[in-house]
Amino acid sequence: GGRLPDADKGSKKMTIQHIRHVFNRMGFNDQEIVALLGAHALGRCHEDTSGYWGPWTFAENTMSNEYFRLLIEERWSPKITHNGKPWDGPDQYEDSTGKLMMLPSDIALIQDPEFKKYVEMYAKDEDLFFQDFAKAFSKLLELGVPLPVQPWYKFW
Repeated sequence: GGRLPDADKGSKKMTIQHIRHVFNRMGFNDQEIVALLGAHALGRCHEDTSGYWGPWTFAENTMSNEYFRLLIEERWSPKITHNGKPWDGPDQYEDSTGKLMMLPSDIALIQDPEFKKYVEMYAKDEDLFFQDFAKAFSKLLELGVPLPVQPWYKFW
């Protein structure tokens, strides 16, 4: 597998196991996994590159806890049409408007009780999400980077 989890492993159980496998081997726990996936507040999927279509949130250029709020508050159903035609892309979910999407790996965060408790915490507390995301993202950036054993100012 790659460095990022696949969006779908064919079943809820396999997708949840895959998310944990990819992130656990890098040293991330469930709370850090959920915090990092909150970056899905930003951006969108592009059909021509991933096969998936659409943004996760209505403010795809703004970092916020909207991804978590939408996961909990919206009704997500399998996408069956796109622009009036049958959807023939990979399995994904859409909100009641058909304008937002979630991947099977996003929906897994509310299907798994351990992941869901963090989704609920971040949906209620954006500051907590920002703090936890900053810590987990910093840890992600430092993976594989040898840190100096002595302070930088002693190198010269």
